[in-house]
Amino acid sequence: MIQRIQTVYLLLTFIITGVLMFFIPLWTLNTGKAFYFMQDQVYTILLGLSTMLTIISIISYKKRQNQFVMGRLNIILNLILLGLFVYRSLNLSGEAATVSEKGIGMFLPIVAIVLLVLANKAIKKDEDLVKSVDRLR
Repeated sequence: MIQRIQTVYLLLTFIITGVLMFFIPLWTLNTGKAFYFMQDQVYTILLGLSTMLTIISIISYKKRQNQFVMGRLNIILNLILLGLFVYRSLNLSGEAATVSEKGIGMFLPIVAIVLLVLANKAIKKDEDLVKSVDRLR
């Protein structure tokens, strides 16, 4: 069913990766301009894949095992994205005498990872429930 709790978690993940990243800058450059994920092609591709996996996972609510695997792949993808954000931010601080400011957008993949873990726990719980009912037949 689409009204399960993991669908709510996945929908919140979609909002974070697919909507909020457009409005919240990752960091502010030394020139005073905000840096959004769209200004780097690698970030755009990784966030697009993450958003696509989340949407596909929401749609495939009847196939819990596939939904679980897509959730794990999405977690790995967000960890890679977070690693790239941290690497880039550590390289930013030594550019000039003025230090660039890190934005809150850099930590949105952490929130997405937490929501994906909660969704995977709920999917696993549903799968265990279905297996226990099948065992009784």
